[in-house]
Amino acid sequence: MPDLPSPSIRADLESSRPSYSFEFFPPKDDAGEDLLWRTIAELETLEPTFVSVTYGAGGTSQERTVRVTSRIAEQSGIRAVGHLTLVGQSRDEIAVVLKQYAEAGIDHVLALRGDPEGGPRAPWQAHPGGMTHAVELVELARETGDFRVGVAAFPEGHPDAADLQADAEVLVAKARAGAEFAITQLFFRVADYCGLVERVRALGCDMPIVPGIMPILNFKQVSRMAELSGAAMPQEVLREIEPLVDDPAAVRAKGIELATQLCRDLLAEGAPGLHFMTLNRSKATREIFTTLRDEGLL
Repeated sequence: MPDLPSPSIRADLESSRPSYSFEFFPPKDDAGEDLLWRTIAELETLEPTFVSVTYGAGGTSQERTVRVTSRIAEQSGIRAVGHLTLVGQSRDEIAVVLKQYAEAGIDHVLALRGDPEGGPRAPWQAHPGGMTHAVELVELARETGDFRVGVAAFPEGHPDAADLQADAEVLVAKARAGAEFAITQLFFRVADYCGLVERVRALGCDMPIVPGIMPILNFKQVSRMAELSGAAMPQEVLREIEPLVDDPAAVRAKGIELATQLCRDLLAEGAPGLHFMTLNRSKATREIFTTLRDEGLL
């Protein structure tokens, strides 16, 4: 297969054209993996900047995540970004995962602390031979190989952060440790994203921050994910969605409408790209993408 595109993700994010990328979660079984590969094949035609595959909750499914990500890198024309967390792993075990990614030709990784094994709001407990902070993982990835590193960002602040300013300082520390770009947790208000960017820029950091987009296709599912991540479901969104909760098709249509407008507003505010959290299905993502592309925004 041809080599992956030579520019780094950061270079793509700093170009004049907005980037777009897709995130998948690890399938739980072979049937889920078949669905994932169909989705990837459908989205590959859109020529995304990159795709990534997350770990499961509490760091589970690591083996399948590494295998799927490696297969994307080896068998498709898409740049694959490896996922890394600190959950339940020693420093040496993480170094092995980095080696597996390198062997598959993967040169970009996302370095995340990850959610505690008891869930996002559970107290953090480091592995006895592991690490506690994502900045340590950034440093390890930079030391272990020729990796370019992305990290997580939190428009409404990480649940463990003392306040929004402290959260921005953590993100800047990760940039100073070698991170080249950040991808945000899901959020619903443009003002939250812009506030995060302003705080980071005020600290003298120019790292590109890519907004993470998750359309509300299933109200209960997205509400639960938002709650666990510390993201607020704004009243203006609830007013649009709650009257429709008994009509799944109407919820889906409204969710796509709201996500599309959020994307427009973010791009108008100068976001360097959009990172779509696909939930392993391509249809809604393709609908949003097609609308934005037809409007000349992507």
